[in-house]
Amino acid sequence: MFTWIQRYFQRHFGLIFALILAAMAVPLIVVFAPSSGIGQGDKTAASRVVFGYNLGSPEGQARLFGDANLSATLQLGYSGIDADQLQQYALQRAAAVYLADEMHIPVSTADEISTHIKGLGAFNSQEGNFDAQRYAAFRDSLKAGGQITEADVSRVIAADVRADKVRKILAGPGYVLDADVAAQLNRAETKWTLGVATVDYKSYQSAIKPTSDELAKFYGDNSFRYEITPRVRATYISFPASTYLNQVSGAEDEMKALFEAGPGRFQKPAADGKEAAPAGPNDYALVREQVGATIKLAKARRLATKEGSDLSLALFESKLANDPAVLASFLAAHKLKEAALQPFTRSAGPAELGHSAAIATAAFKLNQERFYSDAVPMEQGAVVLLWKETLPARTPLLNEVIDRVTTDYQENEKRKLFVALGKSIKQRFESRLKAGEEFAAAATRIAAATSTQITTKVLPAFTPANRPSDVDYSIFGSLETLEKGQLSEMLLDQEKGALVYAIDKVLPDTSTSNPQFAATREQIATMTARLGASKYLDEIVEKELRKSEPKLN
Repeated sequence: MFTWIQRYFQRHFGLIFALILAAMAVPLIVVFAPSSGIGQGDKTAASRVVFGYNLGSPEGQARLFGDANLSATLQLGYSGIDADQLQQYALQRAAAVYLADEMHIPVSTADEISTHIKGLGAFNSQEGNFDAQRYAAFRDSLKAGGQITEADVSRVIAADVRADKVRKILAGPGYVLDADVAAQLNRAETKWTLGVATVDYKSYQSAIKPTSDELAKFYGDNSFRYEITPRVRATYISFPASTYLNQVSGAEDEMKALFEAGPGRFQKPAADGKEAAPAGPNDYALVREQVGATIKLAKARRLATKEGSDLSLALFESKLANDPAVLASFLAAHKLKEAALQPFTRSAGPAELGHSAAIATAAFKLNQERFYSDAVPMEQGAVVLLWKETLPARTPLLNEVIDRVTTDYQENEKRKLFVALGKSIKQRFESRLKAGEEFAAAATRIAAATSTQITTKVLPAFTPANRPSDVDYSIFGSLETLEKGQLSEMLLDQEKGALVYAIDKVLPDTSTSNPQFAATREQIATMTARLGASKYLDEIVEKELRKSEPKLN
């Protein structure tokens, strides 16, 4: 299926790009904190002007965030940054453009705009270089018409060029101490040779037999973990799609259209003992029955949902009270039967209906007054729920959850014993290594003495800037505190514990004569300068927002 998508994208690149642009043009709703007073108004809301944008109006918000969204998408090469990031970027960008006006920074020249465009992620090739064809396709898509125009793009890019100039002025040179450069070199360029001893947690056996008092105390300390959340008790009326299959059919053109839209969703029949494989573009005849069955099921589901909706409407129009006898009479008149569900939570849904999240959501909207749901579509039809009661949250008695409590207690105690075992293993390692024993041999002896499974691995010399890719990265967190010949505390996760042994540690040259010193200084300076500029712009934004902040009564 991926191959089909890729081929379709290449064939219709211009159209898809236009659709992406259209989606970008839709005003993005950004929710501000209530104290800001932004995003809460309607057309009658008071004006609130921030950097020339009236954020008291939907139009002003759409212009601010629409421009920022287009700017970010062009720079990153993809859309969809989250609302918080877009909000911060939009306000910082507006502040930078405002400062550009205050500083009398001239309008962007054609050469500056051209240089900026060549650095935008939206027009980069897979190798990260400017792709003239991508840029040409983008311009062609704009000429085809839509909510985004060439004038919009030109305006946003010209403003971005001026905003970048402001950020560079605010950033300054980025001052860095020699000690900071040396510390970074030590972190990134120290050459390590490590031994890693892994202790298997799953195979670790611990005979833990808790007493009643121990379980009672553990439950008392952790009763919140066993609280039973609110549950709904309900019944349901089922409308199976199978009932309607004989009423529907699939036309040949429908079937071919569905197949061509995604051949890979259908499986070719297995042949010669091989597993079934996804169908290709030329395999329609092989999967025609599957396609037809898919269309018929979809149509039958729609009929089932409509039948369920008709029942909900009939209940609404009848204005029935939630009385069991009255409801039973109503259902009998319509030749319908209700089936019971075990009480279920919002997060799990009823087991009888596959723990459906949609059914759980619908059920928790019901009450004594609104005791029936709309038709809820399911994979094999639709259901209408009939509410009986909502059971409030409660803390169960210990004997109701004794099995879970016992399991949790044993796991908790096993973890404590495993931590203590890790300390003992570390001490044994340190004694044997100090006596000159080789790392792997020491692990073998300790495993036998403690009846645990310990495996060892020696990592060839590496630097943190070029770590081995086949090693769990959690072990590298211990390097900050290790010296040559030292052993870390046992690092724990759900499946194992690991001890890291620093076989060798070679520090890099941290003198100013080292070429990497200057390169590292420049990297840190650039990052520091950008952070400084961003912080300054945040302060400007905060002051500007405060000017127009609504006064609280």
